[in-house]
Amino acid sequence: MTLSSTYSGLRVLDLSTNIAGPFAAMILGDLGADVIKIERYPSGDDTRALPPRWGDEATVFMAVNRNKRSVLLDLKSAEGREAVLKLAETADTVVDSFPPGLAKELQLSFDDFRARNPRIVLCSISAFGDGRIGATLPGYDALVQAASGMMSFTGIEDAPAVRLAPSVLDLSTGLWAAMGIMAALTRRERGGTGEHLRLSLIDSAFNLMCHQILAYVATDELPKKLGSGAPSAAPYRVYVAQDGELMIATATDAQFVRLCGALGAADMAVDSRFGSVSDRIRNRDALDAAIGGKIRGASVSYWLETLFRAGISCSQVNNLAEALTMPITSERHLFVDSQELGSKGGLKLLRLPIDPSGSAIRRRPPFLGEHSTAVLRESGFDEELIAKLTCVERGAGR
Repeated sequence: MTLSSTYSGLRVLDLSTNIAGPFAAMILGDLGADVIKIERYPSGDDTRALPPRWGDEATVFMAVNRNKRSVLLDLKSAEGREAVLKLAETADTVVDSFPPGLAKELQLSFDDFRARNPRIVLCSISAFGDGRIGATLPGYDALVQAASGMMSFTGIEDAPAVRLAPSVLDLSTGLWAAMGIMAALTRRERGGTGEHLRLSLIDSAFNLMCHQILAYVATDELPKKLGSGAPSAAPYRVYVAQDGELMIATATDAQFVRLCGALGAADMAVDSRFGSVSDRIRNRDALDAAIGGKIRGASVSYWLETLFRAGISCSQVNNLAEALTMPITSERHLFVDSQELGSKGGLKLLRLPIDPSGSAIRRRPPFLGEHSTAVLRESGFDEELIAKLTCVERGAGR
């Protein structure tokens, strides 16, 4: 059995947009599910309009929408809504990310789906949940990073707050959503029924900060901005060498002694200010200044060789181009050429970490409305209705 046969026969309707929901649906698609991406007329998924682009396609869209078939529908029309509900009759799960109140307005709520398919698993993703307060608060990844407190200890002391550059809340929420759907499907197979899962970015944010939150609750001390540093270990940060930056990570007293030897600083190993992890954290500024003075005296390559030989965890701070050309990146076989999937001049796609061969990537990201006619026809729609539903593609689909 292969990875892509795990959910063979499972049908997923992806009504979501942006990153979190589409990522969850893509994971299920990589695991073999038939994912039908329902895109709203006239422009489809919001990320289709975002730069940068690969030819006519947006790279953000391409990153989280492979292994799907695109159907373009006007969800504000009676025919479009009915088409979605009819497709849901043969679906196992639906993923949506409607803004607060829109699902009810469109008559595409859990009750609407359940009336047509009692076994449906609906996964709704929002920024702040659908409670009395959360339902009034639309938002995006960066906004939730700010609201959750995540930004407050990210960056450098006395500098304005900064966001984590990767869409960590969107992507982690997508992972939770996929996991939640898998669990709901397992419960259903063990005698359960349909369920409505409610995922939110704010919950993901607090879970990502689990140890900072518990530390605050235990000590009443707010986490501080440490730049590249860590709150529970030192030295554990980036230092500047002659020709670049170097990340050094030590967590134990034994590692610190070896680091001192490699730096030619035996006096630091017996300095009472640095005798234990707690001492080093308490005297972090003095420690960083002493180590920084040593690191500045030689090149990154010198320190990599010297510290590796001493068994110290360290790395050059690479830019993305450098990281993608590392030998270890090549060894991991991270990319699949979408040209092999029928995409002329296709952009390389990044495999899932659970798919070592990349073989689960079977279908390139779809063009807008590319599969409307085929999906509707195989789902039993008559030709007259198909013609009416797909007329919205003109000038929008490909």
